[in-house]
Amino acid sequence: MADVNRGDRPLSPHLQIYRPQITSVMSILHRVTGVALGFGALLVVWWFLAAASGPGYFAFVDGLLTSWLGTLVMVGSLWALCYHFCNGIRHLWWDTGRGYGLDEVTRSGQAAAVASVVLTLIVLIAA
Repeated sequence: MADVNRGDRPLSPHLQIYRPQITSVMSILHRVTGVALGFGALLVVWWFLAAASGPGYFAFVDGLLTSWLGTLVMVGSLWALCYHFCNGIRHLWWDTGRGYGLDEVTRSGQAAAVASVVLTLIVLIAA
């Protein structure tokens, strides 16, 4: 193969020159919230197991999960659930072959992000 003078150009779009697009950010966030939901589910299971174990251990675990840090983690898990749900609906829409236009992708991403915050607030107010 001939030696090609590539100059100082990068071989692939590295993070220094790549501008994140809403689709890539939403995709990465969808994966992150999926993992976070797994950890949040483990905390809820731990709480149920503590309730089944006895009042002393339940009081300990309940105290952790209702502390300011536990509440912050649970609210974050609630937002992750709402975001994952809204972005999942967006992906279902795409599975029908619709919504692939550049403007449509941007609008649906923004709508999913806003809807996740709104749904989180509605659930918190209702609870």
